[in-house]
Amino acid sequence: MEFWLKVVIALMLAMMLWRLWPAAKHMLEHGPKGTSKDWMGVALPIGAVVLFIVFLVMMVRN
Repeated sequence: MEFWLKVVIALMLAMMLWRLWPAAKHMLEHGPKGTSKDWMGVALPIGAVVLFIVFLVMMVRN
């Protein structure tokens, strides 16, 4: 990739972050708060996927 293209992409990413920062800050301050039940609903599927991947890796090793 040309150097000038990398510079343009970096500038666009910086501009996007600068533009989205106020909205993200507002949502963090005024958005809904998660309960322990909500977090458990997120952790359970992620844990299941991790265990499944570990299972697949163990099956390939043997």
